[in-house]
Parts: sequence; structure tokens; C-alpha cells
Amino acid sequence: MQAVFRSAPRFARASFAAARPVAPRFARPQFVRTLVTTKYTAEHESVRFDDETGVGIVGITHHAQEALGDVVFVELPSEGSDVKLGDQIGAVESVKAASDIYAPISGVIEAVNTELDSQPSLLNKSPEDKGWLCKIKLSDPAELDGLMSEEAYTKHVESSE
Repeated sequence: MQAVFRSAPRFARASFAAARPVAPRFARPQFVRTLVTTKYTAEHESVRFDDETGVGIVGITHHAQEALGDVVFVELPSEGSDVKLGDQIGAVESVKAASDIYAPISGVIEAVNTELDSQPSLLNKSPEDKGWLCKIKLSDPAELDGLMSEEAYTKHVESSE
């Protein structure tokens, strides 16, 4: 092979070398473990907690939206307000009933879902995804330990029916 390179004109050697595949050089990926945990309250609220950001996304459960029926109005808390575990942070009104929403965790409200102002039906269509209520920066992540796992919440719902 070296004889071919020596006898080939200079431009031929360059094109032959360019045709060879070159393995890309990547930095080793750094793995960051992010844990997202969903916990539930007996009042049918859910909290999706991201341990990397320390933020919990509060919403109502699928069971709660079924019990309420068609949601027509949602009252949301103010951004920046401090809330304590058990404080009333809003309300949901439906064609069947009205229900208060209580803070399942303590912290500062970082964001509210303003889409619910114009589309309260998002709570019915996607209660645990697009129908989230607010995002709370937790002041005490240990409070999550007092909430129910999905399995415990399912048993709670089945026993109350």
C-alpha cells in the first residue's frame, strides 16, 4: 500500500485520505441523574417533583376531575407568594360543584398556568399534564415523604368508592 502512495501523484494521495471515514471525537457524556417523583394527597392533588430543580408541579388527579365534572372556572394563586402545607391556594368550579385547592407542599409559587384562565377545560382533558395549576419551589423537600405514592393513592381512591 505504501508503494501506491509513493508512486501516486500528490493530489491522488489527498483524495484517498479524504475518502477514509474518520471516527468523530466526542467528549465523554456526563450523566446527570434527575429524579422526577409524583406524589398524591388524600384531597386528590398531585405533585410532580423534580429533584434537580427543587420544583413541584401541582395539579389535580384524574379522579378529582372526574368527580368535579366539566370545569368552568379556575382560581389560581399569585406568583411569588409563600405558601405553607395545607394553605388554600386556589379553587376549581365545575357544573357540579366547587372545590378548594390546598397546598400539598410548602414553598414559593414560581409560576401559574395562565392557560387555565381561558381554557379551564384543560383540567378535564389533561389534569396531570397540560392542566397543571402552579409550580412551587419547595422549602422543605422532606414534606414529600408525607404524601402518598401512586400505589397508596390508588388504594385510597378504591377504598373511598
